[in-house]
Amino acid sequence: MGYSTVSSQTGLPKGDTLKAIKVNKLLNYPTASLKKESRQNGMNSNNQSDSNIIQLSQDLIYKARTDESIDDVSAQLKNLDYSKLLSSLKSDNEKKAFWINLYNGYTQAALKSNPGKYKNRNSFFRSKQIEIAGIKFSLDDIEHGILRHSKTKWSLGYFNKLFSAKREKQLRVQNLDYRIHFTLNCGAKSCPPIAYYAPEKLDAQLELATKAYLSGEAEYDSAANIIKLPALMSWFRADFGGKKGMMRILNKYHLISPGIKPKIRFKKYDWTLTLNNYKKENP
Repeated sequence: MGYSTVSSQTGLPKGDTLKAIKVNKLLNYPTASLKKESRQNGMNSNNQSDSNIIQLSQDLIYKARTDESIDDVSAQLKNLDYSKLLSSLKSDNEKKAFWINLYNGYTQAALKSNPGKYKNRNSFFRSKQIEIAGIKFSLDDIEHGILRHSKTKWSLGYFNKLFSAKREKQLRVQNLDYRIHFTLNCGAKSCPPIAYYAPEKLDAQLELATKAYLSGEAEYDSAANIIKLPALMSWFRADFGGKKGMMRILNKYHLISPGIKPKIRFKKYDWTLTLNNYKKENP
């Protein structure tokens, strides 16, 4: 078959070269990373490198976006060695990139496969349907346990869980980063668009995601001196430092003029199921 011919430019079989180009255009994947993935395709979970564990979360995003089966990636994630998972996700940037990608990828794949799950959103978010390194997680586990450092879901962000499981403590980020709220897509129309996140450029990506989402969602009424902010900033207001923190964020991203101190109100959230909401390009 023609796919056995090797490209002189990439060292990959021609079929894989075409896939690498396709992935790079869609998600800004580094070609070198795809080469590495190709060389190590089929390896078992015990000899996966740190970068390949991150790569699995990237592959999940790609497959969810292109409507490919996620079964192979899911199997690899399920069979990961837990100690290797811990050692591969040492920094907060690695943890955030990995778990944000998983949250978005699994949400898209699950709701494309069965949109009816979205009718009972609370059940969908609480269901332990994601298996990583032999441990089953829910979307809530990932968002509130790991990415929000064991915050309770319904406390406006002011309270931590009284008791957190040992593994949650081992996997969670050290510091809560409010910008993650502008990366997670639960399938609703009001959710921020999905992007491919990578540890080495995560800070720039989070800055862009935050500014882009707030620029599109914040509405300032100069006559009434009221600014309407996304509902998620109300749900998790402590994550943003309360209303004073929100004012600092608005000033940081130049969403209000210097010296302006508007009253803050919150918009309604549009829960209409909206899949395939992807960011057009990455930084």
